[in-house]
Amino acid sequence: MLTHKQVWNAIDVIAERYGFSASGLAKKSGLDPTSFNPSKRHGPDGRPRWPTMESISRLLQASGATMEEFADLLIGRKNAPARRKHIPVLGFAKAGKGGFFDDSGFPAGNGWDEIEVPGVTDSNAYALEITGDSMMPVYREGDTIVISPAATIRKGDRVVVRTADGQVMAKIMQRQTSKTIELASFNADHPPKVLDMKDVDWVARIVWASQ
Repeated sequence: MLTHKQVWNAIDVIAERYGFSASGLAKKSGLDPTSFNPSKRHGPDGRPRWPTMESISRLLQASGATMEEFADLLIGRKNAPARRKHIPVLGFAKAGKGGFFDDSGFPAGNGWDEIEVPGVTDSNAYALEITGDSMMPVYREGDTIVISPAATIRKGDRVVVRTADGQVMAKIMQRQTSKTIELASFNADHPPKVLDMKDVDWVARIVWASQ
């Protein structure tokens, strides 16, 4: 049987392993920054508080850790290595050129390098290396973002979009209909974009970043 201590210890190890404080991981997961703090692990009456399955799912997605890795930690295998996967990586500027993707936005062709990324198990995932400062302050030049072309996209998700004329951009999904897509910018100096879907090659969700 799992104990309260085992579950919270696993969360602490995941946070440390992927470079977060407890509050930093909670914030990255879209939760209240105090959600994983030690002071929140017991109620006012001293009864233990357990993290929800939703919060665990969010922290795994935010950190890039896998469920298998988390399970290893739950049973006390603290020295178990992070799950890693080699995935193809391409410079952001090259992504606008032909031959690197199929019609659905999956990696194709030659010219890809490879990198190791923790916790990514999607067999179709690939990475893009950020260039320039148009995505500041969220992504900086030299950061690597991992894209999952098969992942479901919802409002508020960070995405990469490629247009029919070869533009590639990282944005925040605001709204998508059968005819248009509305995208917000990370950088306040860059206004939101509204694109006709007929002018969009593909849209894919960002699932991890090397920040």
